[in-house]
Amino acid sequence: MSGANDRTQDRRPGAREGAPILTVTLNAALDVTYQVPALRLGHTHRPTAVDVRAGGKGVNVSRVLHALGHETMVTGLVGGDTGTAIRADVLLAGLREALFDMASPSRRTVTIVSDGTATAVNEPGPRVSISDWADFVGGYHALAARASAVVLSGSLPPGLPDDAYAQLIRATSTPVILDTSGPPLLAGIAARPSVVTPNVHELTAATGLDDPAAAARALLDRGAHAVVATLGPDGLVAVTHEGSWRVRVPEELHGNPTGAGDACVAALAAGQALEWPHRLAEAVAVSAAAVPCPLAGDIDPDTYARLRPAITVEALDAHADR
Repeated sequence: MSGANDRTQDRRPGAREGAPILTVTLNAALDVTYQVPALRLGHTHRPTAVDVRAGGKGVNVSRVLHALGHETMVTGLVGGDTGTAIRADVLLAGLREALFDMASPSRRTVTIVSDGTATAVNEPGPRVSISDWADFVGGYHALAARASAVVLSGSLPPGLPDDAYAQLIRATSTPVILDTSGPPLLAGIAARPSVVTPNVHELTAATGLDDPAAAARALLDRGAHAVVATLGPDGLVAVTHEGSWRVRVPEELHGNPTGAGDACVAALAAGQALEWPHRLAEAVAVSAAAVPCPLAGDIDPDTYARLRPAITVEALDAHADR
């Protein structure tokens, strides 16, 4: 039985009005993050800090959008006591939510951050029933129709078919950004999303090609309108029908890179009105601003302000292999 809500905290001062960017998290989680001085296999650790918050890639994208002053709406599937905690924290963050209840309890994730390196342990998620999926799809149509863009993020929970994201893309008339991996990525690309955002490892796995630009062109040929491949500390490569570009991070950053990819997706969704070179520069700056933050979904305004003027966008030869 559907349990969607449309709950809203008071809008932050200065936040822009308009249709929200809808983020979809089908495999939402309660994220637990431990900060430890050093991670040693087989040893007992005493964290210097412990944080618990609602997570899942789409939720993180909405957090960043909210921080950037954009209207956003969180939807997806949640269940059990973990799902109740996820709902409560989403509202505590000031985010609007239209989450749907499912029979099984939501998953948890654990991230251990030590010396700028993040080690994650992610539960696979609950099995979603056919009826819970049908309820969500029915409610999704109305939510997507009122959105300025849709972001489909993260893994699919057990029980959903590989083409679950493709089903949602085909039912959406607004621009769609797809951020997933494996068979759901390939199935989703066939439904022709506006942008796909694999990281370099997901890109290689999907295409069998080691060169990011060549691999991105291969995904473009399969149906995506644009491919933005994130390369971690090396920035990103983007291939579109309008051109191809490489964007680099101007300095080495230290911290927790877990949320950098979600911050990049948020900036791409927020920058729909920008020309591609400006949109990509914004995405790299916002992504970089996530690294100094201990928790995914946060960005550091000072890091953004320092790096944004230094980011340059290099046009690539559309016919080159590199």
